[in-house]
Amino acid sequence: MVASRRQFFKVTAQGLVVASALPARLRPARAQGSTVRIGTAVLGGYSLTVPILVALDRGLFQAAGVAAEFQPFQGGPTLLKARLAKQMDIGVTGATDVPVFRGTGASVRYIATQVKGNHFTLNVAPGIGQLSDLKGQSIGVTVVGSNTWSSALMLARREGWDPEREVKLVPLGGLDAQLAARARREIHAFVWGDGGAVTELAGKSKVLLRFDSLMPKWISQAYYATDEYIKQNRDPIGHALRALFQAVRFIRESPKDAAAIAARALKWPEEAVARANQISGPLLSVDGQIDVEAIEVMQTTLVELKVQKQRLPTQDLYTTEFTPVRV
Repeated sequence: MVASRRQFFKVTAQGLVVASALPARLRPARAQGSTVRIGTAVLGGYSLTVPILVALDRGLFQAAGVAAEFQPFQGGPTLLKARLAKQMDIGVTGATDVPVFRGTGASVRYIATQVKGNHFTLNVAPGIGQLSDLKGQSIGVTVVGSNTWSSALMLARREGWDPEREVKLVPLGGLDAQLAARARREIHAFVWGDGGAVTELAGKSKVLLRFDSLMPKWISQAYYATDEYIKQNRDPIGHALRALFQAVRFIRESPKDAAAIAARALKWPEEAVARANQISGPLLSVDGQIDVEAIEVMQTTLVELKVQKQRLPTQDLYTTEFTPVRV
């Protein structure tokens, strides 16, 4: 079962507290030294959350000299509000959020890449065998202007489908809403991250493609912070990123152990975690380096799709002072 994104989920340096109880051995730990509060746009994403969960479970934050708290939110805009209200320090979200948010006046920038390329997946009804079967059908996305919406629109353009008449993009919000619409046959596919592995295992959909096949120059997910927080907290940021990329190394070197950690926290079957790792694992950044060319391609796409009003100076969207992360 996919864990609800509305579920309160807070993690401290050596354990976690969840509304629906997790194994008793996981206990909140007393914060030592600087505390970094990390928030994700959602909970139900393997690549988005598992490096954090592994770093917490393995005590990597503490070993790096920083305490950590973790809480997922109900989407990128909600996470941004918490960040701007100084309720959160580092955000982890779809990378298109940074230029879009900065374009509206929020002083945020990338501090590291988490997932390079576009790891989002096209999840189709079991009866859909190939892309051409979707012509004239409806595809679910989260919201207009999101990474899921942009990916679906780029797919329609590549296939030569008129997004007004030959395919319909339906903004539905979270995964629960996507699946409900799929069950009612209101949509025949939906764009999601690696959480599609769970619905595939349950026989509710199947992953037809990963979007880096048509959008290779992209940054799927990234870590970001405000300019003010970066200026005042360079050491805690560096320590936290080191722990997170040590976790990525652990995921690559010990996938079964990492899968067990993820399955406990996300409440996914380990088979689904393994499938999600197959989808996103190869795209997890090992050192956080930021692909500037990808940022420029993303901005071009976002402006063309009218998600972003105008291009911003690329240098205002990222900092390289924390990357490459040495683990």
